[in-house]
This record gives sequence, structure tokens and C-alpha cells, in this order.
Amino acid sequence: MTDTRPLALITGASSGIGLELARQFASHGYDLVVNAEDEELESAARKLRESGAEVRAVRADLRTGEGRFLLLDALDGLTVDVAALNAGVGQGGAFVDTDLTDDQEVIDLNVTATVRLAKPLLRAMVARGEGRLAFTSSVASQMPGSFQPVYNASKSFVQSFAQALAEEVKDTGVTVTSFMPGPTETEFFDRADMSEDTRMGSMKKDDPAQVAGQAFEAIVKGEKKAVTGSLMTKAQGLAGKVLPDGVKAAAHRRMAEPGTGDGEGSGQK
Repeated sequence: MTDTRPLALITGASSGIGLELARQFASHGYDLVVNAEDEELESAARKLRESGAEVRAVRADLRTGEGRFLLLDALDGLTVDVAALNAGVGQGGAFVDTDLTDDQEVIDLNVTATVRLAKPLLRAMVARGEGRLAFTSSVASQMPGSFQPVYNASKSFVQSFAQALAEEVKDTGVTVTSFMPGPTETEFFDRADMSEDTRMGSMKKDDPAQVAGQAFEAIVKGEKKAVTGSLMTKAQGLAGKVLPDGVKAAAHRRMAEPGTGDGEGSGQK
């Protein structure tokens, strides 16, 4: 990587919000280390290099210890100015019906990988007295996720974790930002088996470029948290602060329960 340009790490960068976030940093003068576990990563890296940024692609599955080691090894000797831990996965369906292996993969990526990557990245930033750490949370973090319980709980963890870290490092020169997308046009719902059979999966969604643009602004400004996306998503973020959990759980059921497809409403990343 170059010595004259700052460096940003983006995980989950092969498509969707991660790719758009990488584009934001590349267009603002950053070199990149981008990570994902799928074949799309190399194609994404080639597109990102068209901006003039130097881009290192690290294909690794962060659900596994080996994948996390591969990514951290690739960062050895590099100064990461911004780290956006964006990689995440979901699983739709009633908890009694979903496969435990799928539920565990949500925890492994959204929770375990987040903690295991944040620890060395944040330690290095605090030691330098500068840096920006960012997490892709979700408006889902504010509501019990009926028919998506492990995913929503994992994002509640991410949100709480990020806000706690922001408080811990507030006097160190390092900032921690969590940004909270709503329903976004990504591969998330296909991978979570929710694209056609649920109201949430079939509804109109936010543009990932819009979400990433707002997230970029929040990160570079050092904001602790930001709801990102459309006005509807921002309204949902406000509602999540005041509605009782029982009301939110019932509303989530109407969006995420199998068989509710082809409706309109509000959902989550």
C-alpha cells in the first residue's frame, strides 16, 4: 500500500453496502483492503481500482478462525486508518424450524468475528492515538426479531458493543461509529431465505449507495451512531426508540413470518 494515502479496511465488500462503502473511501483518497468470502470479491476489487486506489483483496470466510487469521495476517505491517466491520449474515424463519448450524453461522460472523477483529484493530488505533472503527449495525438492533430472532439479537449485540467502545475510547483520539441501515437492496434477503416468502423480503428497499454515503459521512465525522437510508428508515429508527418491545415484536412478525410476501412496509438490512 502507499505511504501517502490513508488505508481503509472494509469487510463484506464484494457487493451491497460493503462495496458501496469501499467506493466511498476509494473516491475520497483512501487505499483499500477489502474482504469477503465469495468469488465476487475479485471483480469488486478490479472495479475499485478504476478509481486510482490501491486495493488488496483478501478472500476469507470470517465465520472461521482460519479466515479471521488470514485477514489479520494480510494486515500485518499496515496502518489501518479506518476499519469498517460490515460483513454479516442473516437467517429467516421460526427458531424451532431453522437449522442450528445456520443460527450458529449468524453468531460466528455477526458476533464472534466482530469481537475478534475489533480487538487487535482497536488496540492498534488506541496505541497510535488515532483511527476510526465502524460497525454495520441495523435498525433491527432496536426490536425483537420474531421469525428472525438470532439475527436481530446479533445486531443488538453489535449496537451495544459499538456504543460501549465509543465511550471507552472517547479521550484517545479514536472514534467508534455504528451505522444502522434499514431495508436495503442487497443479497441479504436471498441469503437469509427471505426474498420472496416474506413481506420484508419482497418490499421496496433502500439504495445501498445512499446508505453507504450517509455511513461514510458519519464515520469521517466521528459520529457515535447514525440511522442510514431513506426517510422511512429514519422514521423507523425513531419509532424503535419509543415503542414497547411487545409492539415491535408483533410488527416484526407481520414483516418476517413466512407467507407474508408481496406486502409493503418497513424492514431492515
